[in-house]
Amino acid sequence: MDKKVEISILCDLYGKLLTEKQFKILNDYYNNDLSLSEIAENDNITRQAVRDIIKKGEKKLFEYEEKLLFMKRMLNQEETLKKVLSELAKIQRDSSDKKVANILESIKQELNCLV
Repeated sequence: MDKKVEISILCDLYGKLLTEKQFKILNDYYNNDLSLSEIAENDNITRQAVRDIIKKGEKKLFEYEEKLLFMKRMLNQEETLKKVLSELAKIQRDSSDKKVANILESIKQELNCLV
């Protein structure tokens, strides 16, 4: 997984556990695609300070994930749901019973909301 995507997901999951400043700067850098210079200018701090805050924030996010594993579980659940949906589609395609097909379609719609 791309580091930017990974940090962005971790920010969504654990961002509230960071300091307000860490969260804001990480969010600006990873989600709002601002440069270090732009963030430094907006927050009236040095570019080096922005870099330090980002590095410390990233370290904290990875520590939280290492202990809590929310992202790993979430990604595993998404993968499992995709497999279940695929299997349901196969059953539905091979079934000649309209009632079963309707039930499977309903289940697929419910599961699609979770992916």
